[in-house]
Amino acid sequence: MSIFGLLNLLSCHLAQSSVYAQEKHKFTNRLSKESSPYLLQHQHNPVDWYPWGEEAFAKARNENKPILVSIGYSTCHWCHVMERESFENEAIALVLNTHFVSIKVDREERPDIDNIYMTFIQRTTGSGGWPLNVFMTPEQKPFFGGTYFPPESKYGRAGFQEVLSKVVELWTTHQQELIQDAEQMASLLKGLSNGSASPEKMNTAILNEAYKQLTESFDSEFGGFYEAPKFPRTHTLSFLLRYGNKNAGSKALDIVKNTYRHMQCGGVYDHVGGGFHRYSTDREWLVPHFEKMLYDQALITRTLLELYQLNKDPSDAEHCREIFDYVLRELTSPEGGFYSAEDADSEGVEGKFYVWSSKEIETILGAKEAPFFSQIYQVASEGNFYEEANGHKTENNILHLSKPLPEVAQELGISLGALQSRLKPSREKLFQVREKRIHPLKDDKILTDWNGLMIASLALGGEVLKEPRYLEAAKKAAQFFIEKMLVNSILLHRYRNGQSGISGYLDDYAFFGLALFELYEMTREEVWLKHSVELANNMIALFWDENQGGFYFTPHTKNQLIANTKEVYDGAIPSGNSVATLFLLKLGRLTQNEKLETIARQNMQYFWNTLNESPTSYPFMLQALDFHFGPAYEIIFAGDRQDSTLSAMTSALFAEFIPNKVVAFHPEGQDASAIEALIPFIQNQKSKNPQATVYVCQNYNCQLPTQEIQQMLHLIGKETK
Repeated sequence: MSIFGLLNLLSCHLAQSSVYAQEKHKFTNRLSKESSPYLLQHQHNPVDWYPWGEEAFAKARNENKPILVSIGYSTCHWCHVMERESFENEAIALVLNTHFVSIKVDREERPDIDNIYMTFIQRTTGSGGWPLNVFMTPEQKPFFGGTYFPPESKYGRAGFQEVLSKVVELWTTHQQELIQDAEQMASLLKGLSNGSASPEKMNTAILNEAYKQLTESFDSEFGGFYEAPKFPRTHTLSFLLRYGNKNAGSKALDIVKNTYRHMQCGGVYDHVGGGFHRYSTDREWLVPHFEKMLYDQALITRTLLELYQLNKDPSDAEHCREIFDYVLRELTSPEGGFYSAEDADSEGVEGKFYVWSSKEIETILGAKEAPFFSQIYQVASEGNFYEEANGHKTENNILHLSKPLPEVAQELGISLGALQSRLKPSREKLFQVREKRIHPLKDDKILTDWNGLMIASLALGGEVLKEPRYLEAAKKAAQFFIEKMLVNSILLHRYRNGQSGISGYLDDYAFFGLALFELYEMTREEVWLKHSVELANNMIALFWDENQGGFYFTPHTKNQLIANTKEVYDGAIPSGNSVATLFLLKLGRLTQNEKLETIARQNMQYFWNTLNESPTSYPFMLQALDFHFGPAYEIIFAGDRQDSTLSAMTSALFAEFIPNKVVAFHPEGQDASAIEALIPFIQNQKSKNPQATVYVCQNYNCQLPTQEIQQMLHLIGKETK
């Protein structure tokens, strides 16, 4: 067995961990000069941490020391745990400071670094997660690693102290063998980005196969897929909505409705303050990991809005409003951008901010309302919350519903409105009490890619829910990024405390570019489309591999890491390649730019073999394929911006679930030249005075114009109501 193999036996497969940086400042290291909230959490560790950079690499080379790179993020619970147990331990710190060069990385600021070393860990251990701890040579080439390590060996898992001792021993006695293993692994990681376009013709069979696999893994009893832990998997649900919309006899729509029904009832949803927690640790969606991520709120609301368009269930719209209101209340900066996340922990305890004892409920709500509220939200005197760290049941409760409120109202023999009116004051009282608790840490960095997701969801929500403030929030955020994060047409990745920084990644260009495109569709303001076109062109210039295909994660001219990945896996957030594909398909279709559509098709072809191996791993790319296969519509509205008929027509359009469409607006008068330059084919699509007019087209072949809403919907294949 190779040394790499021996080291691998020490690997700990428990993913994720975290705890707050100590309050006593006996030590201060280089991280005190960083802006990342995660790095700043570690600034007072006794470990002599370095940020990622040449200073650390030069020290490792000059002193011939291996590097420990520890990767996490500020709201990661198990990152906090490992900090408390190991990185605040002076004995462990002494070993690290003596024998290693230690580097801390915020995975949300540097996803390019995280992508490479997470791939390494997944390839060598079969699992991944955070904190991610990787040992590598001074040349950044990895030879061993894992996720969370307990400080001492227990439960059959190697402790961090044992791992450090073994790595020191092997680096001292078998350094060349370790370096050879690391060279081989670096070559493998670099090779993973090299591929070739499949000669096989793309076809819709992949959509059918994905649907088949999803039905097999669907949990019909509790919703979602597979066993615990359960994640929202919103891209998968959005794909199923598209599949069900085209295949009326399928169970796709039922799968989505069932899943969201259980998610909305479960403890994974915050019934007091709104918003979804990261994921459920159990099959029933009861006990979450309590952190709240911006991207989850964006992606979940997007799919819920689509479900509402299809299903017309008012409860879906209400949940969207609650999530949006949570984001605007808790995650919105004064400048307009959106913060990244809220921690799972407060006062060093996971979930403490969110749970309630039955005695608290009775004290707050009183003897009359407490029993009723407790009955509805499943509050038990013995509690229902198990602390994951030790498995102990507490007297605290995670509020949740046994069934949706409409069904509860029916069982009680009262109207839904009456039930909601009785519960609302109780929820508000609990919210006010909870506001006085010590809040979880807020990660206040503002990331371009995640904000792109939120802007797109708010823009759609403003139109679908008829809430102008959501649309205004989307516009304010978009303007903030154009002013603060777009420098000479180059997009930046992170903003915090008035400072913009870090060159943008593929995800930033793709997510924000698509958000601006959709913001144009909702507002009919061509400034957003203009910036969207610029971002698409720059994205292609910086990231597209003209020789083989695929978009690199970092600009191919500036990458200084051991590999430049081409990410396509749609995990917690969709991949840059998947979003870029849909972005270019839509933008190319609207602007009649064949180059953009060609690159999108080439990208799908480049990943075709990968997609076919496991189609359910790429659900956002499946959405792009669904758009490509069609039918897709070009819908052009023409008329006066202030025409009430125009507003009625656009509202009717966005009230329906028609995902495979692009929407343009041809204004009357002299202000049409700007949009005609961006979308040449609409020059002849004019209003039939004096009323607003709509053109429904496919491949730029337009049906006769109409001024009737019902006829418009008929032309798009929607039955009139």
